[in-house]
Amino acid sequence: MIKLGTRGSQLATSQSQTIADALGELGFDVELTIIRSEGDNQKVALNAFKRPGAFVARLQEAVIDGSVDMAVHSFKDLPSAIPQPLITAAVPKRASERDVLVTRDGLELADLPKNAKVGTSSPRRQAALLRARPDLQIFPTRGNVDTRLKKARNGELDAVVLAEAGLQRLGLLDENMTRISLDVLLPAPAQGALAVECRGDNEDLVHGIGKLDHLESRVVVSAERAILTGVDAACTTAVGAHAQLDGNTLTLRADLANWRGVDFARAEHSIELPGDPKEIDETQKALWCEKARELGLKTAAELLAQAQPNS
Repeated sequence: MIKLGTRGSQLATSQSQTIADALGELGFDVELTIIRSEGDNQKVALNAFKRPGAFVARLQEAVIDGSVDMAVHSFKDLPSAIPQPLITAAVPKRASERDVLVTRDGLELADLPKNAKVGTSSPRRQAALLRARPDLQIFPTRGNVDTRLKKARNGELDAVVLAEAGLQRLGLLDENMTRISLDVLLPAPAQGALAVECRGDNEDLVHGIGKLDHLESRVVVSAERAILTGVDAACTTAVGAHAQLDGNTLTLRADLANWRGVDFARAEHSIELPGDPKEIDETQKALWCEKARELGLKTAAELLAQAQPNS
């Protein structure tokens, strides 16, 4: 029996069960094991914990110490450095990377009333919303997805901003949710993607999980997450990234706000990846991911180069 560690939230268990079911179809016997962490205290701001990524760190510790065999994370929550001996054994096919605006009447961002109250705890979302609508009032909003949705539906807030992927996975998308343009708000690096982690020394499990890996998803998130490394991002850094793979052409857009002297910067670059995308082996996949990371680091350097002098 393989123990899959997960947080206890509905979204986390839904994501983890999807992976457990996929492994079950490959002949593995998997059960979910709920892991609690300090991050589950909804009354505490995310940036107030003694260590960053409190949810992720506890799950990783459980895999390292053998309490569980593997864990599934929202890839956007993972730190840029993964502790040994863990590896990301699979990046399954990515769900939507977009952010959506949730209102009672399906309003677009431009249609919100003046001085509207918008709920989000994300520095990235806050910075982008205020660039587009400086009049908005931003309210930190934690809690599970249902809790945040209710704040918009009951009028406590005029709108909340959530990741479309989470709403999709919970079956909660409806007509009162509208995608926010990528010209306004780039997603968090790797948003919508899952990362399946296990110990690298568990060869049978690594091989089995690896069957769930999706080439395009791994390549684009490699580019996006290299932005985090390149700008030396913290958990509160307002950074967005969006990569697209079209055949052999990998294009990356990224932006950065209020970080290391950068007021606001946006950059875009493309590269051509070598080889036939229909005939990619593991060696070629590794090369594509390395080229994607190089693209991310190049783009990050351009963002930082736009810092104001003497800041």
